Amino acid sequence: MEIVHVSAECYPVAKAGGLGDVVGALPKYQHELGHVAKVVMPMYRTRFLYNNEWEVVHKGYTHLGSWWFNYTIIKEKTNKLGFDLYLVDIYGLLDREKVYGYDDDTERFTAFQIAVVDWIAVWNHHPDVVHVHDHQAGLIPFMFKFCYQYQHLQNIPTVLTIHNAQYQGWMGWDKSHYLPAWDNWKAGMLEWNKTINPLASGIRCAWKVTTVSPSYLEELRREANGLEALLEYEKGKCSGILNGIDSQVWDPSVDSYFEEHYTPAGVEEGKLQSKKILCDRFNLDIEKPLITFIGRLVGEKGADLLPQAISDSFYYIGRKMNFLILGSGSPGLEARLSAMKGLTRGDFNVYIGYDEGLSHRMYAGADFILMPSRVEPCGLNQMYAMRYGTIPIVRNTGGLRDTVVDYGDTDGYGIRFNYPSVGDITQSIWRAVELYRQTAVVGSIRSRIMGLDFSWESSVRQYLELYGGMIVS
Repeated sequence: MEIVHVSAECYPVAKAGGLGDVVGALPKYQHELGHVAKVVMPMYRTRFLYNNEWEVVHKGYTHLGSWWFNYTIIKEKTNKLGFDLYLVDIYGLLDREKVYGYDDDTERFTAFQIAVVDWIAVWNHHPDVVHVHDHQAGLIPFMFKFCYQYQHLQNIPTVLTIHNAQYQGWMGWDKSHYLPAWDNWKAGMLEWNKTINPLASGIRCAWKVTTVSPSYLEELRREANGLEALLEYEKGKCSGILNGIDSQVWDPSVDSYFEEHYTPAGVEEGKLQSKKILCDRFNLDIEKPLITFIGRLVGEKGADLLPQAISDSFYYIGRKMNFLILGSGSPGLEARLSAMKGLTRGDFNVYIGYDEGLSHRMYAGADFILMPSRVEPCGLNQMYAMRYGTIPIVRNTGGLRDTVVDYGDTDGYGIRFNYPSVGDITQSIWRAVELYRQTAVVGSIRSRIMGLDFSWESSVRQYLELYGGMIVS
C-alpha cells in the first residue's frame, strides 16, 4: 500500500506541537510493516533542511487566484527518517523559518495544498491513500473532488485526521478564487457558518475522518468550536485512534539527550541522577518531589492557572515540593512566571523557550508531570513521562482520560482531576506530595508505568485497517 501524508509539521524537520511528533512517527511504523509511506510538507528554512542532502524530483507551475507561481518538490536522499520525505518550496511563501504565525498563513498553506495536488495530478500512478492532517491540508479532499482540472483524482481515498479542532483555518469568501476553478454548485462543501472553513471542508469531503483519541471524538460532538453539528452528522465515517509514541526516540535506556540511562529495574537510581542534575542547574531542593510542566504557555493547556495554583500550593500545603516549568507562549504569562523566580526558596524555576534536550532530561528527572489542559485531543507528554517513570497529574479530558488511570482506582497509576481550576490542581498537587512519601508505592508505580505499551504498533494497524476498508470498497 502506498500512503501519502500531507502535513504542515513533521518531526524532526519542523515541529510546533504534537502534530509534528505524530507525522514523524506514524509513516515510519507504516513503512516498517512493509508499506510505502511518504510525507509531503512545506520547505521551511530549518536546520534540518541545511544539514541533509536533497534531490529535485519535480518542478511545477500553477496559481493562487490571479497569482501564478513556480513550485519545486525536493526529496531527502537517504530516507534517514524511515520514510520518503518530500518538501514543497514556493518562493515568497514557504521559504521562512517558522511554521506558523505569519499574516499570510492563509495564502501560504492554500498555495502549499494546491502545489501538492498539482504534483500528484501528474504522477504516472495514483497512491492508494492520501492522508491529510488538520486544516492546513484540509482543502485537498475538496480539490480532488470538485476542482475541474483535478477531478481525475476523485477516486483516491482520502483520510483527514483532526489533531486539534480549535484551529480551523477560516478564510473569507473573498478568497474563494484562490482555489483552482471549481464547481460552484459545491460551495456548501467549503462553507461552514458563512465562511470558508478548511477543517469543515475536510470533514465533509474526506472519505474517512479520525481523531487522535476515542475520548476526543466523543468530546468533539459536544465542544468542537462550532463544528459539533457537522461532526454529529458525519459520525458514521469518524473514528478515534489513539496516537502512539515513538518508542525508539523516547527510551530512557538509550536516550541520546543524556548519558544517565536506566531501565525499569534501575529506575530509582536512574531518575535520581537526572533529578540531581536538574536540581543543581535550576537551584531546586532534591529532597522534595519535583513537579514539572512542559508545553505551550497558553490557556488551552491550562498554563494560565499555573501561577495561582503554584502560589496556593505553597500557601496551603507548604513549600514541600519543587516546580520546574519549560515552555513559551503568552508574553504576559511568561512574564508572570519569570517574576515568580524572585520569590523562590529553592523550590521553583522556569525556562522560557523550548529545548528538546532539556525536555528529555525533565521527563527523566521529574517525579510528576502536571497537565491541567482545558483541551487535550490526545496528549503525548503524559505518555513520554510514563515511559521515563514519571507519574502524570492530568485533567480528565481527551486522550489524558484514555491513557491515565487514577491511582485510587483499580489498577491505577496516575493522578486525575475533573476541572481546569486552581482548586482542583492544588488538590492534585497535595495528593502527589502525599503519594511521594510512600516510597514503596511510588517505586511500584514507576516500574509499572514504564512497562505500559503506548507504542505505535496498535495504532498503525488500526490505520491500515481503515485504509484497507476504503480500498476494498
